[in-house]
Amino acid sequence: MWGGRTGALLRPWGLWPAGVRGRRPLGCNAASLAGNNSPQCWNCGGPGVPKRGDGFFCPQCRALQPPDLSRDYFSLMDCNRAFGVDTAKLQNRYQQLQRLVHPDFFSQRSQTEKDFSEKHATLVNDAYKTLLAPLSRGLYLLKLHGVEIPEGTDYAMDQQFLMEIMEINEKLAEAQSEAAMKEIESIVRDDFEKAKEILTKMRYFSNVEEKIKLKKIPL
Repeated sequence: MWGGRTGALLRPWGLWPAGVRGRRPLGCNAASLAGNNSPQCWNCGGPGVPKRGDGFFCPQCRALQPPDLSRDYFSLMDCNRAFGVDTAKLQNRYQQLQRLVHPDFFSQRSQTEKDFSEKHATLVNDAYKTLLAPLSRGLYLLKLHGVEIPEGTDYAMDQQFLMEIMEINEKLAEAQSEAAMKEIESIVRDDFEKAKEILTKMRYFSNVEEKIKLKKIPL
């Protein structure tokens, strides 16, 4: 039943720095170190920190730097860019970053750093919430690969899919027993597994696409 529904769903749609007292430096993976250009520190004019690292603070004056808005959520949360995510590791990373950039730690700092800490905290929260839930994680993964669902596109959905969703909602509203609830849950879980399979295949196609782009680059 869900073969068509899954296809219809996907059819419309990739630390505190060492030396700062009281903070434990966080490690980072190789992907986090890509793009090692260092913008100038807004406070002291020094070379600042690598754009993709976990040193959110200037190594010279230790002022908090602005967040890198070009960095994707997977890199920020130290996760592999894939549908399958270790949620325990994700939560641990979230807690680490919260201890690092939470606005409460900057109440006695400059207004600029207070503003930056709020932006960092918002970015971390958004990344955590997005990657924690399978649906938002899958949608975000597709968005990274240039596939996105615009707002108000329900009219483009497969009519059979929409009818099946209505039937599920009606069954859910009428369900009075635990057995009925489990039956509906099993249908939804099966559909999620099919969606996961499609997203996994998409990752392999994406890798091939990247290789094609590299082959097109003149030597």
